[in-house]
Amino acid sequence: MSAEENLKNKGIVLPPPPTPKGNYVPGVIHNGILYVSGQGPLLEDGSFASGIVGQGVTVEQAQLHARRTGLAILAIVRDMLGSLDRVERVLNVFGMVNGVAGFAEQPKVINGFSDLMVEVFGEQGRHARAAVGMGSLPQNITVEITAFFAVKA
Repeated sequence: MSAEENLKNKGIVLPPPPTPKGNYVPGVIHNGILYVSGQGPLLEDGSFASGIVGQGVTVEQAQLHARRTGLAILAIVRDMLGSLDRVERVLNVFGMVNGVAGFAEQPKVINGFSDLMVEVFGEQGRHARAAVGMGSLPQNITVEITAFFAVKA
């Protein structure tokens, strides 16, 4: 089943693609690879989920934030490529978590994103990944994720 069919069959709705808040672009395609700029957990009202994981934000809430970040990234990918079916494979993901000092469950948080990629792309959604902790993130968002996709010609 194609990625677009998976979205439809699973009732997954993508938000409008977020617009840059600075002097950068949402993504760049070069030599068959789509590099998506770091994105945060875009909420339905257009704001971002904020807070510190382990201090007012639970791991489970942060996993949902990572999934919402994935939806925003997929919206950018679809906007840039015209269809998610042009994605050959999710290659690499760099997930950052705004956690309290000593927080060590970053992989569990970023699983919210990774699980979404497999849900949408199947085995082609499995990817290499880093999940790291940060002392802070822009606008105090809970997670920020950047991703790289192989694009079908």
